[in-house]
Amino acid sequence: MEIKSIFFTAVKALWINKTRSVLTMLGVIIGVGSVVLLTSIGTGLQLYIQQQFANLGANTLFVVPGNPFGENGGLGNQETAFIESAQGKIKRRYLDKILRDHRDVIADGAATGFSTGEAKYKNKTKKITLLGVTANYETVNNFQAVKGQWFTNNDESGSRRIVMMGAKITEELFGQIDPINKQIKIEGQNYRVAGVLESKGGFGGPSFDNYIYLPLNTLFDDFNTELIDSFSIKVKDESQVDEATKRIEKTLLAQNLKKDEFSVFDQTQLLETINNILGILTAGLGAIAAISLVVGGIGIMNIMLVSVTERTREIGLRKALGATPNVILIQFLFEAALLSVTGGMIGVGIAYAGSLFIQQYFPAQVTPQAVILAFTVSTIVGLIFGAAPARRAAKLSPIEALRYE
Repeated sequence: MEIKSIFFTAVKALWINKTRSVLTMLGVIIGVGSVVLLTSIGTGLQLYIQQQFANLGANTLFVVPGNPFGENGGLGNQETAFIESAQGKIKRRYLDKILRDHRDVIADGAATGFSTGEAKYKNKTKKITLLGVTANYETVNNFQAVKGQWFTNNDESGSRRIVMMGAKITEELFGQIDPINKQIKIEGQNYRVAGVLESKGGFGGPSFDNYIYLPLNTLFDDFNTELIDSFSIKVKDESQVDEATKRIEKTLLAQNLKKDEFSVFDQTQLLETINNILGILTAGLGAIAAISLVVGGIGIMNIMLVSVTERTREIGLRKALGATPNVILIQFLFEAALLSVTGGMIGVGIAYAGSLFIQQYFPAQVTPQAVILAFTVSTIVGLIFGAAPARRAAKLSPIEALRYE
């Protein structure tokens, strides 16, 4: 009997029991859909973060207290303790010295301080993160104002109460109102809104769109702090990044800083760490979702076993008319594979539609690799769990099968 005829016989057998076939496929549909959708969210987030880092440029270095990476490339309790103990070790004057001593390889550098507070405009109040930054922060980190303009060196040196607003916090406080030159209260003090920044998202952490930026000296004066959270340093050429890193480390060590009290890294290292974390998270979510595939496979096996029992007389008749055990085996394997593959296709379609919906709120991208993997796994699941019922059908004695009631 030709493979083509066996295939159409299997299709016909499934079509006769349409409702049962659809219900059998549900486990595979849910499993494949979950795997593809969850991996698409993880992949989309990774691509989004990569794009955000690309906006900074490959020639940007960061200097932070402590060691944010740890021995295994991740931020753990020990590393967090190091960072906390190193707070206050990095001084603004260190950035001035770095820029002064290494002008041949470093184009510019900005310092950042950090605080939290409460911002209020009329009857709207929001908890906020404040970033005190030097006036050149905008150019060093490739920020752009979509409304108004960034504050100047004079604003910073004069500790003026002037702020730049992230896109999201602007929308939450002002809605459709133009915020330029409006006054907001931060911890009881009035600040003038000088501008609104383009949406930047976040680099695997809190979104920059939720921040309010003010001159670094203003932060120091109004919030009783002198802690530097980080330096961002623009190297003149990408080929000089390694050289600049070594020079910065040497300069900081010369300021009586210990090696574990600061870190100098480029975006590649930070991106690699974030991708490692996201990769593990995506794999874990995919593995959890894959359990549904196993459940779906068990469902296929159970239904196929029931089908073998129900069709015992049919199998006996076909064997009596000359069908070999291999023909029966292949037919039942075809039926199991069709259930699994069709369920997989429907699952991929649902996942794709789901990812399009999610993209409105969160980065998600269905990749060909995820589709191929889910499709392959669903086929293998169908064949593996369909093998036992198929072998049972193939081994039935035609005489005993014909006697079956």
